Amino acid sequence: MSPLLLFVIILAYFSILMVISHFASRHVHDSTFFDGDRASPWFLVAFGMIGSGISAVSLVSIPGNVGNNNLYYFQFILGTIVGYLFIAFVLTPIYYRLKLVSIYTYLNIRFGNITYKTGSLFFLVSQSFGAALRLLLSIKILQYAFFDALHIPYFITIIVVLILIWLYTNKSGIKTIVWTDALQSLFLITVIIISIWSIKHSLNLSLSGMASEVVNHKYAKFFDWDFHSGSNFFKQFISGLLITVALVGLDQSMMQKTLTVRNAKDAKKNVLTFSFFIAFAQTLFLGLGILIYLYAERYGIKLTMQDGHFTNTDDLYPLLTLHYFGKIGAIAFLIGVIASTFASIDSCIAALTTAFSYDFMDIENRPHESKKRIKNNVLLGVNVVMFLIVMLFWNSQGAIINTIFKIAGYTYGPILGLYLTGLFTKIKFTEKLVPVACISAAALTYLLNIYFIKAFHFDFGFMNIFVNALLTILFLFIIKRKNNEA
Repeated sequence: MSPLLLFVIILAYFSILMVISHFASRHVHDSTFFDGDRASPWFLVAFGMIGSGISAVSLVSIPGNVGNNNLYYFQFILGTIVGYLFIAFVLTPIYYRLKLVSIYTYLNIRFGNITYKTGSLFFLVSQSFGAALRLLLSIKILQYAFFDALHIPYFITIIVVLILIWLYTNKSGIKTIVWTDALQSLFLITVIIISIWSIKHSLNLSLSGMASEVVNHKYAKFFDWDFHSGSNFFKQFISGLLITVALVGLDQSMMQKTLTVRNAKDAKKNVLTFSFFIAFAQTLFLGLGILIYLYAERYGIKLTMQDGHFTNTDDLYPLLTLHYFGKIGAIAFLIGVIASTFASIDSCIAALTTAFSYDFMDIENRPHESKKRIKNNVLLGVNVVMFLIVMLFWNSQGAIINTIFKIAGYTYGPILGLYLTGLFTKIKFTEKLVPVACISAAALTYLLNIYFIKAFHFDFGFMNIFVNALLTILFLFIIKRKNNEA
């Protein structure tokens, strides 16, 4: 593809975002960046959250990972559905009743300031790494497809993307993001459909023939009952449930959009509708995964393997779309990458800015003249941190989605433990020991996983978040006060 053509596409796409930003940024207030004036249409928010929930990582890693893990990710999707029900009927009403902007304020109300700061800090660490890794994969694709041809170093590409996101979000933040993400979600769904249609056309298959090929393919295995496997059904299902609660319901970047909806009733509709959208999209990704491996088999495309597993599975889908699916397929894929990059990273940057501003800078109680300055300084700091993490992980290999979920298991586990303790018990504890309890739970989870793999050939897999949360709750009970009524 011509670099000039791609440049025009990026410029046109970004221009659309700037137009949306212009209209969304009118009549802004001090809190607009953080709460969107609580006036967002619930259906628009639900549809826009697809882009944030999918990202370029899901677009590339879920289909690519089929070669090594069959369709076992479907077990995870089933668990997420239950997780969304918990978010809709338990967490969302609480957030609205307490009128929260930063959802970690709940921990301050329930336990105290140290617990509040600890929970928010774990989110900041986890979200920084998760968002940066999602950005990393997107940048690698853009670098491979466009910027390498212009001999532009990858660190310049990272800076350019972060600046573009800053330009359309810095004024009205989440209010703009709600609208731009809806557009980007539309592009993302269109890309999936075009990719599937391109493969169907290339393989000369009818719709029924394509469905038959997918269902009868050797990778079309939905359930893994091997208890020692990291992709065992129960591990995947429970992990899907807990990771959804943690990475959506206890994640500022996802819930911040939901909290821009007018009331709790509409917010519930938003969460439930989004759960359908995201489950459907991810299932399409799995079907696409089989199709891209089927395409590689039919056309004799050699894939690198090591120890019986494909290496760099994240590279397969970009390779096929950019070199085998024709110009329309390539253009659609790159628009999808750009859309998913902006849709997921802009939300994360806004959430990190919100959490740090509210939880550590107490921006809500600052005078009017200093609020904008604080927000801008924090926003700049978040972008610098994102840049540094992407640079640090630039040479990483393998399916990035696995890396993200593993990191999330260690960083969101304590947050999940804190919230479950707050929601379902009445205990209070010695607050100064809370950071020790949370860090100890994460460290012990890591060591236990290594031990179980060596001693019993048992991999926690994504279940590390369950073990981590359980250990956190255990440690919290150990440090509880004698007079523990909340």
